[in-house]
Amino acid sequence: MSRVALISGITGQDGSYLSELLLDKGYTVHGIKRRSSSFNTDRIDRIDVHPRNADARLFLHYSDLSDPASLTNLIRDIRPDEVYNLGAQSHVRVSFDIPGYTAGITGLGALHMLESTRAANVGARFYQASSSEMFGATPPPQREETPFHPRSPYACAKVYAYWSAVNYRESWGMYCTNGILFNHESPRRSENFVTRKITRAVARIEAGIQDKLYLGNLDAVRDWGYAPEYVEAMWLSLQQDRPDDYVVATGEGHTVREFVEAAFAHVGLDWREYVMIDPRYFRPAEVDALIGDYTKARRTLGWAPKTLFGDLVRIMVDADRQLLEDERMGRLVRIDR
Repeated sequence: MSRVALISGITGQDGSYLSELLLDKGYTVHGIKRRSSSFNTDRIDRIDVHPRNADARLFLHYSDLSDPASLTNLIRDIRPDEVYNLGAQSHVRVSFDIPGYTAGITGLGALHMLESTRAANVGARFYQASSSEMFGATPPPQREETPFHPRSPYACAKVYAYWSAVNYRESWGMYCTNGILFNHESPRRSENFVTRKITRAVARIEAGIQDKLYLGNLDAVRDWGYAPEYVEAMWLSLQQDRPDDYVVATGEGHTVREFVEAAFAHVGLDWREYVMIDPRYFRPAEVDALIGDYTKARRTLGWAPKTLFGDLVRIMVDADRQLLEDERMGRLVRIDR
């Protein structure tokens, strides 16, 4: 019998990479998708096998982090060995515009997943996707013992989710692990996140179909890693003898300006000719610097980053250049299932 995993947020960047990792390891994977009037499964269409196929090991279910009854029923039905709660309203700047929704999905949604897992009584191990944004104004380097000082509704909701996981671990004896992941990017990152916004714009500017790139705070320092490597740390954290919490990072800090400069330089362009500052993209409360100390993850999980800043930028720029070329050549075809 293959092991069974349930992933909320399966249609996102991390969910798609985690699905591939688990399928490669022989798991049967179930994912939660939200009802939408438009297609929202692009990232996993490449690995989706129709459930009518006898070889299918990936199954999608309609549910929502705001609907605990449906979550409990789903967990009881599929009886997962592992639950990965990756679902969230995860855009930090947008969380200032829709704080109530962010709190409900990112914070209370995690509680719903925890309680549904407990109520279903299937003995599943639980992974909670925590965030470096929880550290906020606390100076780097940030590690597991660093105090939280959240600076956005998103970060506040993630702190609530973090402590909820700890509480279920201590109160009910559940195997609950928090992965405090620092920024992790890839070609599958949504286009409204700054890194993908930059690399997509670079490809379009190089091709002559975009003139300017509008950004906010270029001085913010972030610790950027490669998402496919970070989902391996998620899986490793659930394979230990006892549950614990882990910072996952590269230990390197770079400004948004450095990311911009490296991305444009990769295609031989001077970023200063194309980048404009738009005050609308500044946060009401900025987070100056997030740089993680992943010593504990390296020691306990045997995990360390392999892809660092320069390679990450090149991977993302080249992927967006290829995507643009594929679009122009008509090579992107959606197969409706």
